[in-house]
Amino acid sequence: MSTPPGAGAGAPPRVLTVAGSDSGGGAGIQADLKTMLALGTHGMSVLTAVTAQNSLGVQGVWELPVDAVRAQCRSVVDDIGVQAVKTGMLASAELVEAVAELLAGTDAPAVVDPVGVSKHGDALLAASALDAVRTQLLPVATVATPNLDEVAQLTGVRVESEDGMRRAAAALLGYGPTWVVVKGGHLPGGSAAVDLLTDGAEEHWLRAPRHDNRHTHGTGCTLASAIAAHLARGASVPDAVTAAKEYVTGAIAAGFALGGGIGPVDHGWRFRGGARPS
Repeated sequence: MSTPPGAGAGAPPRVLTVAGSDSGGGAGIQADLKTMLALGTHGMSVLTAVTAQNSLGVQGVWELPVDAVRAQCRSVVDDIGVQAVKTGMLASAELVEAVAELLAGTDAPAVVDPVGVSKHGDALLAASALDAVRTQLLPVATVATPNLDEVAQLTGVRVESEDGMRRAAAALLGYGPTWVVVKGGHLPGGSAAVDLLTDGAEEHWLRAPRHDNRHTHGTGCTLASAIAAHLARGASVPDAVTAAKEYVTGAIAAGFALGGGIGPVDHGWRFRGGARPS
């Protein structure tokens, strides 16, 4: 199903994002597609929800009907094909269940970012959907990429140290994903942002400098999309996650002020030689 006859031989790798729209352009579908372009892939989208959102927060959320989500996915997969899928904001139990079913029907690797709240603390997933994430979505994930707040939501494990990240990863792997990236960017203190990638047998600790930059809107979407892009290009999971971490670290370093609140990371930082123009 991932390579139908309509896929041209000269086309770039194809990556599908299933997520919500961020009208401010820093996260969600918009961040996903920018990341996919920056990493040399062709991004496609299935919209799950529309948000009224800016640098200050989320002012409104409107879910799309499940039938609309299914139709978008079938339209892309059946004609164009996908080589990796990334999921983000799914909002409700009904949407989680529908997307999990769609992912189970494709042989492309799936990167699941179990989005629970926005950077500003606004809820983006109904509490009633958590069980569907645990029992239906995580079991079909090639890689799951929760942050520490999402880890707590899903497992009840409160992480306050690197050792706690191990316990969190074990709890998450119990729900069935092949690999888990526990993102430790919210750990207090320290000069490094530490993530743990594991499948229960291998363990990879990924460290990068912690940049003194509050403009970090879209980091989770960007990391998950970058992993999917590298998987679509044929990288192994450890290589894909390592390369994605490098990309998002640069994007955070180049993040910029936008509006009156938290600005976005810079998805195009490599196009400018790693620095923003003066």
